[in-house]
Amino acid sequence: MQKFNLKSPQTQKDIARVSLALLFIAASTLHFISDTELKIIPTFLPWRREALYITGVFELLGGIGLLIPRFQRAAAWGLVALLIAVFPANVYHAVKHVQLGGITDYPLYHWIRLPFQAIFIYWALWSTSEKKKHLRVTTGDASALDI
Repeated sequence: MQKFNLKSPQTQKDIARVSLALLFIAASTLHFISDTELKIIPTFLPWRREALYITGVFELLGGIGLLIPRFQRAAAWGLVALLIAVFPANVYHAVKHVQLGGITDYPLYHWIRLPFQAIFIYWALWSTSEKKKHLRVTTGDASALDI
């Protein structure tokens, strides 16, 4: 049986990946149970409610995909595409000071939220990246070099 090692880079990636998956799954539910998220979609866009539901489905699928080994990397890239696609709505949210209630009504919240898109992109790609393969080169004098 393999030991659970929190210091292991792969364990850290697994924890990060599962955490991100749960975050996206939880966030996706807001697209279906409340009209709050609808407010950050620019009013000049057509089919705003449909866009809200579609992005919710993609968040849900991306979150679930992060939990299934066969689909983890594809899910990460799908979430990257989604985060890039919805970034203009987040800029609209900040520039227009769209009020959602609670802590989200503070202007600082709107602007701090923007760089988190890049953090989520890095998080998705890092947590699903392949293990680095090390090549051990030995020389005749018993010394070795890890590449």
